[in-house]
Amino acid sequence: MFSDYYEILEISPNANSETIDRVFRFLAMRYHPDNQDTGDRSRFDDILEAHNTLKDPIKRAQYDIQHKSHSDLRWKLAEEAGDGKALERDAEIQAKMLSIFYVKCRQDINDPGVGNIDLERLLDCPPEHLEFHLWYLKEKGWVRRLENGMLAITVEGVDRVNSDHHGDATKLLRDQTHAGFGQRR
Repeated sequence: MFSDYYEILEISPNANSETIDRVFRFLAMRYHPDNQDTGDRSRFDDILEAHNTLKDPIKRAQYDIQHKSHSDLRWKLAEEAGDGKALERDAEIQAKMLSIFYVKCRQDINDPGVGNIDLERLLDCPPEHLEFHLWYLKEKGWVRRLENGMLAITVEGVDRVNSDHHGDATKLLRDQTHAGFGQRR
């Protein structure tokens, strides 16, 4: 697990060695286990580890490579979290998955399973994204893993598909009525 030494020392990644030493001394005194009021052994150990890495120019250079990579991942996470279209795409993929499971079960109730590779191909979804969607559908109780390892829709999943499509049918009927269709003359 990655530890952000700059965060632990509460300093900027651009801090010079004097700043690192000054902040380290301040935090070490505060969290030293001998300090009756604010001592915290675990926090002190983290501070010591961060200081020992950042004060050594070679260790710091190696650490900075990892830190930049980790920072890039955090920015990517924040960027994706702000992308509303990504959430819509996820909902569409999950709805398509449920529909695939529904149709497969309806076609052959005795063999209702669909494999991961087939799902990847049908949805054009990479395995790492598929894993998230499967986790979600399983946690909701809409999909389950069969004894043979395949995935199949549950009764709750069928109800979900039916309620989604029932809502679409109701909306379609409403739209047709407003447009003049479906009215008796």
